[in-house]
Amino acid sequence: MEIKVFHSKGDLARAAAAQAASLIREAITRRGIARIIAATGASQFDFLDVLTRTPDIDWNRVEMFHLDEYVGMPESAPASFCRYLRERLINKVGLKRFHLLDGTGDPAAVIKRVSEEIRKAPIDVAFAGVGENGHLAFNDPPADFDTDEAYIVVDLDEDCRKQQLGEGWFPTLADVPRQALSMTIKQLMKAEHILCIVPDARKAKAIRACFGGDVSAMAPASILQRHPNAIIFLDQESSALLPQARAEAHAN
Repeated sequence: MEIKVFHSKGDLARAAAAQAASLIREAITRRGIARIIAATGASQFDFLDVLTRTPDIDWNRVEMFHLDEYVGMPESAPASFCRYLRERLINKVGLKRFHLLDGTGDPAAVIKRVSEEIRKAPIDVAFAGVGENGHLAFNDPPADFDTDEAYIVVDLDEDCRKQQLGEGWFPTLADVPRQALSMTIKQLMKAEHILCIVPDARKAKAIRACFGGDVSAMAPASILQRHPNAIIFLDQESSALLPQARAEAHAN
């Protein structure tokens, strides 16, 4: 794992998008296709905006998988992550190969279908964020580090649901679903490269918990410390509580 700290959210987004584009192009050159995992949430806004405007990516040769979705969430809803990915990635670049998690479908059937697809070949690069409670995808603490399933149904804890409310996706806490479909920790860790994009001061405590100490299921994203090709992209605000010895400052 490598930690990179940038002066601003914009610098972070540009650096992460450049790294993502490079990895996608390399995979296409090497294997003819790049298989990626895309994250959602407010932390990914700037990154995806820059990435989708980056030239010389053959998106016809990119296959995308989806990290998580709320159980029972129709794609027409403002908080739908399927809708998010269509608006901020799929439709913007004309992506043809993608596997979305249907929140309104039977969870077991959705999990079976997407699990079969993701296991067909390696994932070249995964994009991820870190929740305010340290979650990775929707694996809230204590996260299951051991399941061999590719996707599972998870219960969302109070802190996770409050984050979704705070980001403006729902009008009240009662409207935030209590369950979600989520990629598992083990499945995400199988990606050859992981780019973890985490701006903003509200993530500082989670960053300290996940990357300022030991690996723990109570700080789920801390598992990225064990990935040889994970890069954690932080800005000054999200890295503010991280021990200086853990951070590599980049002046841009």
